[in-house]
Amino acid sequence: MSYIKERKGDGALNQVRKDHHSLLVRFTQEIRRRSYAYRTEQSYEQWVGLFILFCKNQPPSEVGAREVKRFLDHLAIRRRVSASTQNQALNALVFLYKKVLERDLGELEDFARAKRPQNLPVVLSRNEATGLLSQLTGIHKLVVSLLYETGMRLLEGLRLRVQDLDFAYGRIHIHQAKGKKDRYVPLPKALVSELEQQIREVERLHTEDLAAGYGEVVLPGAMARKYPNAGRELKWQFLFPSGRLSVDPYGGAIRRHHLHETAIQKAVKRAASADQINKRVGCHTLRHSFATHLLEANYDIRTVQALLGHANMSTTMIYTHVLNQPGVGVLSPLDQPVS
Repeated sequence: MSYIKERKGDGALNQVRKDHHSLLVRFTQEIRRRSYAYRTEQSYEQWVGLFILFCKNQPPSEVGAREVKRFLDHLAIRRRVSASTQNQALNALVFLYKKVLERDLGELEDFARAKRPQNLPVVLSRNEATGLLSQLTGIHKLVVSLLYETGMRLLEGLRLRVQDLDFAYGRIHIHQAKGKKDRYVPLPKALVSELEQQIREVERLHTEDLAAGYGEVVLPGAMARKYPNAGRELKWQFLFPSGRLSVDPYGGAIRRHHLHETAIQKAVKRAASADQINKRVGCHTLRHSFATHLLEANYDIRTVQALLGHANMSTTMIYTHVLNQPGVGVLSPLDQPVS
């Protein structure tokens, strides 16, 4: 099986979904029963499909730990995937065998591990960050400005609801972020007027949706069962709604979701190119820049850790390395004065 060919098109994977439909239905049911994120469900199903293709369409029930190890070796050695990608594939297959097929794969320690690179984050200077924002307009500029001025992850920003903005206390409530943890970040004073205008725009759009017979937004967890009418309330609407209605993959209801992350990612790429920033710039670069600029302003590292939502201080410490690289202040031989 050529992994590259399978990744270029979904033809073979679609055939797998037909040939192993009952297994994948059971797999999806087990994931949803445990309230996994929809993105996790999609990723895990993709890995199961690729594993079946790797095993030449054999049902997973007819293969086991030996084939799983070979697949993981293939990903690390032939495909050279990242450590996080290989770990995701491993987690998907362990879930399949343990929760769906009710089989124990045993110890899987002797497969080739993808190497985890020790990369320092790319950081924009204050001038570069300002230049990047100057190339953006409209809703894209508001979202990217919010990411830079709060340190939020992209999806944390896009998943904000109207009620998450607390203008009275000047803070933003981020719900169930990475690690299923809540936290507060400061609401930037420079964006208050634009955010208030955005809420008015959300209200206008929501009124139109209600008039058209829609207007119900997806709610977290069991909120929809506990409060059946909450999904139609303005406070639960996404702060950055999509420009079109879409079908909910879980129940088929027509709803308005939040902006898709690719729209913001593409806007940031275009802005970096337009401003001639010759760095590898993405949405997460703004989070790195936020943390670094706070440390440059002499904010306490524990404060930065809390704002970023890091569970471990060691994760936040990476930004001190960005600021204090050994040897950066050393003059090169040609720059040194001749004695």
